[in-house]
Amino acid sequence: MDDLYLDERPSDSSFVDTIWRSQSENAGTFLSCAVSQWEMVVTRHHGTTTLTVRGPETKATPAHCPANTECFGIVFPLGTFMPNLPPGKVMDRRDANLPLATSTSFWLSGSAWQFPTYENAETFVDRLVRDGLLVRDPVVDEVLHHQLKDLSLRSVQRRFRRATGLTQCAVRQIERAREAVALLEQGISILDIVDLAGYADQSHLTRSLKHLIGQTPAQIIGRSRSE
Repeated sequence: MDDLYLDERPSDSSFVDTIWRSQSENAGTFLSCAVSQWEMVVTRHHGTTTLTVRGPETKATPAHCPANTECFGIVFPLGTFMPNLPPGKVMDRRDANLPLATSTSFWLSGSAWQFPTYENAETFVDRLVRDGLLVRDPVVDEVLHHQLKDLSLRSVQRRFRRATGLTQCAVRQIERAREAVALLEQGISILDIVDLAGYADQSHLTRSLKHLIGQTPAQIIGRSRSE
């Protein structure tokens, strides 16, 4: 979508990865790529505000964006999750819209919460943590940094999937595909990316990107050049 304006900022909260916001002028369709993290998104459209919990996505799918819509999102790091609404329950576009309490608030765990803003997102997240509605499982970090302690394989798999909604293999595949896209956009050759990202061959890379990103390497290169 050419008329979708997007910017993002980092966060100093250990419970937040990034915070983004966007604005669309016209309705349109775009590709929603596979992603390993979940997020909360506040949408303002035709005078109504909605807070949506979106889970990870394991494949690329078309998504629709209404006209004259403002959104901002809080992206959470792997291992941070809501016990009452874990990522696995809202993955692959099974989004959960939290019920409205008033025009400026929504219901969460029996209480009315004011909608957060792009500017006060960290304050909102801090309150979620204090109230025990947002937690972090250290096992996920240990897995990602290859620092696992004395836990059974079954226990690790169960806790990793509960906290992320995904298997370790699925996370690796998604992150590898997104790394390959970044390398393609930097002008790295396809054959070099096969080696750098650890794909078996060029066909393996193409199949993976088509499934997870929705475009072939050649299409990504063409898009990057046109931009």
